[in-house]
Amino acid sequence: MRIEGSSALITGGASGLGLATARRLAAAGAIVTILDLPSSRGAEIAAELGGAFSAADVTSVEGVAAAVADASALAPLRVVVNCAGIGTPNKVLDREGNPLPLEQFERVIRVNLIGTYNVTSQAAAAMAATEPEPSSGDRGVIINTASVAAFDGQIGQPAYSASKGGVHAMTLPLARELARYGIRVATIAPGIMETP
Repeated sequence: MRIEGSSALITGGASGLGLATARRLAAAGAIVTILDLPSSRGAEIAAELGGAFSAADVTSVEGVAAAVADASALAPLRVVVNCAGIGTPNKVLDREGNPLPLEQFERVIRVNLIGTYNVTSQAAAAMAATEPEPSSGDRGVIINTASVAAFDGQIGQPAYSASKGGVHAMTLPLARELARYGIRVATIAPGIMETP
């Protein structure tokens, strides 16, 4: 699939893995839209890359819809990379033996798993409505980010591991369903990085 001249939407694109991905895709000729929180460096990074910034939370249906529309307006949306995520360490029981508040567990699941699904589903709808590339029939690719913690979680990672395990688990059903539209779905599982 040709990256050059295609629109690429990168969640969490203002830092870490998302930023490195945005820079790499821009260097390959993609028109990059960074979807990140309003408090991020997204506008600055987008200007540096000659792309666009869409300030939103990946858990917001409206915010993600706006970001997908923004990216689709620049060029056919062909690449989506879901890098947004949080990894707050929390044990099930604290030092006093009290259970982790459920809302803290839910927040990690909401951002990492539900946010990834939200972006994936809305981007897939936009991609499915575009013309396929003439030579390949491809419409696009969606790359999600799990983690080695999905397979080998450590103490303090029950929410993070569960969220990333969920991202991994939904990859195959998504890939099977979206293949008929010429949309590929893959998930990477990186380890520890020297970024926030």
